[in-house]
This record gives sequence, structure tokens and C-alpha cells, in this order.
Amino acid sequence: MDIINESQFKEIYNYVKNNFGVSLKKDDKRILINKCNKLLDALGVNNFKEAYNKIANDTTGEYKRIVADIITVNYTFFMRESQHFDYFRNEVLPYLKDVVKDRDLRVWSAACSSGEEAYTLAMIIDEFFINENLSWDKKILATDISSKVLEKAINGIYTLKDIEALPINWKFNYFTRISENEFSLRQEIKDNVIYRRFNLMEEKFPFKKKFQVIFCRNAMMYFDSVTQKKVLKKFYDVTEKGGYLFVGHSEAINVEGTGYKCIKPAVYRK
Repeated sequence: MDIINESQFKEIYNYVKNNFGVSLKKDDKRILINKCNKLLDALGVNNFKEAYNKIANDTTGEYKRIVADIITVNYTFFMRESQHFDYFRNEVLPYLKDVVKDRDLRVWSAACSSGEEAYTLAMIIDEFFINENLSWDKKILATDISSKVLEKAINGIYTLKDIEALPINWKFNYFTRISENEFSLRQEIKDNVIYRRFNLMEEKFPFKKKFQVIFCRNAMMYFDSVTQKKVLKKFYDVTEKGGYLFVGHSEAINVEGTGYKCIKPAVYRK
């Protein structure tokens, strides 16, 4: 494989930023070279120049999906930043139970990766509405740009290590053991999450109804400040008045001018 020179790094930098919002850093060049080995194999080419020509001239979207699967970071785990889930259970859901008169709960797990966040929310909601489950529409929309992680999320199969941080009663109530080391989420929880491939760089978010809660954690940390502001504005536009936005604790998000107000670390409200 050709070593990526500065000109080629600039090409892939612009492509990734324009298509996925991710701003690669100079320090990422070594990581990018390693990822390019996978990219060349996936595209069936021998060097970066051939790969870039194939990607840049693609009109089907197929190669764009391949790049998204390889380039984007997909790291998550159950109960990550658990304070958010505590707040969602103890503060957000009681509020929504009082104010949502049509019993239509609309929660979006954006940048959902391999499904741990969305399924955690689904289990919390199921537990909270245990005596009223049939009277509430409580499906969660979960989206990601990577088809590869969405496939894992849809399967809903996790290892013993994956689920070790979950409460014991959740393991018993919501999972079925399918092998010595694998557990599958029960169908009633999987049915409450709708997975879709979606790019946060879309010009407009095409949702007919607004969300009361949006989780977009540890995704915008890869965006520059201009891109962050654009995405935050789009989130704001699809958030119900009084609705919540959760971001990652390590993300330096500037909501000034967006309409969101910070109510606790990494939690914002419209």
C-alpha cells in the first residue's frame, strides 16, 4: 500500500469531514493508514489513489457506507455514563408521564453504535411503565451511520462480559442465554427499538414528530465547533418544548445561541 502523503491525507480529511462531520487530526494519520489497509481490502484495490477515485466517484452510496464502517469510531458499553440513565429514570420519565397526555413517548438514541444505549433505555422504560406498558407507545428510534454496528444492534446478542455491569434482575428478566458466553435480548425489548441508518450530516432531519428526549453521546466530540453548532440546531428543531438532550460527559459542547439550557453536566433542555 502507498504511504498516505499530505495531499492524500487532505483528500480523505475533506471527504470524511464533508460526509460524516468527523474532523481527522494530524495525529490520526497513523491510525488512518492502518484503517486504509482494511479499506483497500473492502474496495478490492491496491493503493490509496485507486481507493479514493472509487469512493469519490461513487453514485450508489455503497462505498460511502464502506468508508463509514471503517473510518468512524464505534465504542460503547452497557451503562456507560450511568448517571445519565439514573437521571432519565428518576427525573425525566416521571416528568414525561405527567405531561405526555397522548402517551406517545418519543426517544431518539442518535449515534447508537451497537445498541447498548438504546436497549438500556428500552429496559428502563419497560421497568418504569411496568403496570402501564400496554397503554403507552414507547418505541425508541436508534440510528447510526455504520451499517456494521447496526447489524450487531439489531441482532441484540451480547457476551457475558458485555452485560456484566447490568443489574441482576435485568439479566434475568430481559436476556435469554443462548450459549455458554452469549445472551440474547428478549424479543419484547428488541421490538421496542427501531434501528435505522442515519447520517447526522443530513441537511434536514426528516422526522414528522418531535422527540421528548435525544441521546447523542460521544459523537459530537469528533466534530469541529461549526459542525457541532449545525447539528445542535437540528437537534433543537426536532426537540419538543421542555425536551432533553443528553451528550457525553467528555464532550465540550457550546450550546450558546442554540436555545438549549444546561440543567446538569452533559444534560440540556429546550
